[in-house]
Amino acid sequence: MIDFGPAVILGLCFGFMFGTGCSLAIMYSIYLGGYRKAVEESLAPVKPTRYLQALKKIEARRARDEAASASR
Repeated sequence: MIDFGPAVILGLCFGFMFGTGCSLAIMYSIYLGGYRKAVEESLAPVKPTRYLQALKKIEARRARDEAASASR
């Protein structure tokens, strides 16, 4: 019973580290896939509708931020 405690603590620590590390690796690979797709869409001769909509949102946000900073 005395040897069981440290084994549980080590198991929890290793499980948490590997679980967190694996989930971060998966999230990073998803992020890179999205980044690559965005670069491909930005370089395409005919822009997709989703890309144009996102670009309009970004431009509107920048204009709003510039107007807010200019009014200060």
